[in-house]
Amino acid sequence: MEIYHCKNCGSVMEFDPESQALKCPSCGSRETIDHFAERIQEHPMTLDARRKIRAEEKTSHTMECQGCGAKIEVDANSTAAECPYCGSKYVLAEKQEDTLIPDGVLPFQFDRDMADQRFAAWVKGQFWAPSKLKHLYQKGLLQGIYLPYWTFDARTDTPYTARGGRVHTQTYRGPNGKMRTRTYTTWHPVSGQIRHTFDDLLVPASGKLDLDLLGGMDSFRTEALVSYSPEYLSGYNAECFSVSLEVAANQARQEMTEQIREMAEREVLSRYDRIDGLCISPSFSGETFKYILVPVYSTAYQYRDRVYHVLINGQSGLIAGEYPKSIFKIALCVLLVIAVILLIFYFLQ
Repeated sequence: MEIYHCKNCGSVMEFDPESQALKCPSCGSRETIDHFAERIQEHPMTLDARRKIRAEEKTSHTMECQGCGAKIEVDANSTAAECPYCGSKYVLAEKQEDTLIPDGVLPFQFDRDMADQRFAAWVKGQFWAPSKLKHLYQKGLLQGIYLPYWTFDARTDTPYTARGGRVHTQTYRGPNGKMRTRTYTTWHPVSGQIRHTFDDLLVPASGKLDLDLLGGMDSFRTEALVSYSPEYLSGYNAECFSVSLEVAANQARQEMTEQIREMAEREVLSRYDRIDGLCISPSFSGETFKYILVPVYSTAYQYRDRVYHVLINGQSGLIAGEYPKSIFKIALCVLLVIAVILLIFYFLQ
């Protein structure tokens, strides 16, 4: 990873989310980062591309955490760092590797100080968390990291068949002469066609983080993509992809297929009350992909021998995290509910 020195004082410049430019922490000088929209390209999903992708050149300084084995891109002059995944402060073992050049990057939209404030507010807002946890928070533990993602586009054409059910209500006189009602369903054959174009369906290319945790951060707005420049990574870490294009493409197709199934279900249920036996046969065309980097603030903290992870979307600020639950608070809440029920029962008597 390149180092950018300030032309005024010689200090190392870092990417500044507020100005979206390089900024010198010493004298405050700024340098703009050029954006070339034509560099954000979609690549055809060919068989050769699915099998293997090679780096165009060695541009990154990749280091491997001795604690959990995560491969992180760091500043070229770094020999030690805190791992954003396991919180390990071990010295990192240096390894130079070929790295795929990203097609685009979503820059950070707020700095570490703002991320710290949001994280502190999140910790204090967890009602079920032990009280001690709120006092264990330490400022400065968040690590800014660019996570690798694959994006996929595709045109889909999907015929489907199913049975649509209409629910009927019938009133009749029973054996004892009283009027009764019953419901029954009549089933009808249904067929249709779903045509849909997927644009920038995101698949994480990181194998180190929990998918549920990643999904909890909400999606990233890829319309804000800018052309990749290493300047955006100055002062931040970046993870190399560990999920291959082949694996990610299969995941993308599965996700697309599931969404198409839901579209077909909604279409049938717009005309019928129930649905049964839905079969879809999706076909894909015009498939393309991109390799991008997205901004995340990450931290890991330990509480009673367990490590908890927290992620902050560096674009929207949404937080997804794990935290311990207080057995005392849960038990107290259960007792209060029981007490209220008993009081209501007592007064009803």
